[in-house]
Amino acid sequence: MEECVGVENHGHAPHPPKGPVHVQSALTDLDRRSMLAAGVAGIAAFASSNPANAAQPVVRHPSGATGIIDVHTHFVPDAYRSAASAAGHVKPDGMPALPAWSEAEMLAMMNRLGIGTAILSISSPGVHFGNDAAARQLARTVNTEAARLKSAHPARFGFFASLPLPDVEGALAEVTAAFDKLGADGVILESNSGGIYPGDPRFDPVYAELNRRGAVVLLHPTSPHCPGCIQPGPTVPAPVLEFMFETTRAVTNLVLTRCIERYPQIRFIIPHAGAAMPVLVDRIAMAAAIMPGMAGTSPDAILATLRKLHFDLAGAPVPRLLTALRSFADPEHLLYGSDWPFTPEAAVTKLLARLKVSLASDGDAQAIFSGNARRLFPQLVEPGTAS
Repeated sequence: MEECVGVENHGHAPHPPKGPVHVQSALTDLDRRSMLAAGVAGIAAFASSNPANAAQPVVRHPSGATGIIDVHTHFVPDAYRSAASAAGHVKPDGMPALPAWSEAEMLAMMNRLGIGTAILSISSPGVHFGNDAAARQLARTVNTEAARLKSAHPARFGFFASLPLPDVEGALAEVTAAFDKLGADGVILESNSGGIYPGDPRFDPVYAELNRRGAVVLLHPTSPHCPGCIQPGPTVPAPVLEFMFETTRAVTNLVLTRCIERYPQIRFIIPHAGAAMPVLVDRIAMAAAIMPGMAGTSPDAILATLRKLHFDLAGAPVPRLLTALRSFADPEHLLYGSDWPFTPEAAVTKLLARLKVSLASDGDAQAIFSGNARRLFPQLVEPGTAS
């Protein structure tokens, strides 16, 4: 997650420092800080330093993995923590801190929640802090560490490779290394890279290469490149609201630049149940016909394009957002995501339980928790006993 301050010299606009805020949630059995994390996907662990969370019940699976595939989960290796902190991202995206993470604790959390396989990724603010050479080195470092984790636990981990965008040349080199040498399962792209949004023609060489490889791309929100988002008074951490609108802005840009059509072999995963897209989809589809380069495009054609996208359900998609998403999404393109550790385990546990209850009556649980992901990532090793 990108803190909105001190971005260096690669065309980034300065962002405001941000502090915690309390919001309401339907999860009344969590304390107020846990409720914030439970109600908003991707929020860093507001409650991670709250001892009360340690007492929250968790779903335990003594026998280990049960086969859930988590396509939206993060890792925070020491090298990344050091580099992000040195670049000023000690409170990324206005959150209190980068959350604690370790290989052992992640495997333990996965066993407690019944997650068989987690596809790792670096969260916002990504790996580019203003210097191309440093970003290339950091991307290679975190991708190599992800490959090590996958090699050490082949049935438990996959990974989305980080790219040093907006450095296109560096990104192309990292795509080659990630897929051909490190065994990446896809790549992760931020909702903007130094103010350049997905679909921008400056990134076409990267999309062309990802399309050639038939790559899976996880689109992840970061803080907006938007001085107008600075507000006086108490500020709301970017994951609460801005991440949702950043995701929606990025997807809309993919549609209006025809990026999804021009690069049809890229399989995009849109996080957080589509963010605000499910409630704005008809408005966007209707307006597309009057946008430059979209003349004559029907709303039905826009909806058909959006139906090609995949969506993870990290955050709080039930009881309302998932219903809206299902009104246009392909049911075989819905995937599970925890957003751990930026969403703390107590909140992940509650949200997972709610999702299981919601899906129990319609027969989609197995597909969403593992079947759809297995089709998207057929190379994943079937989990056996916990490692």
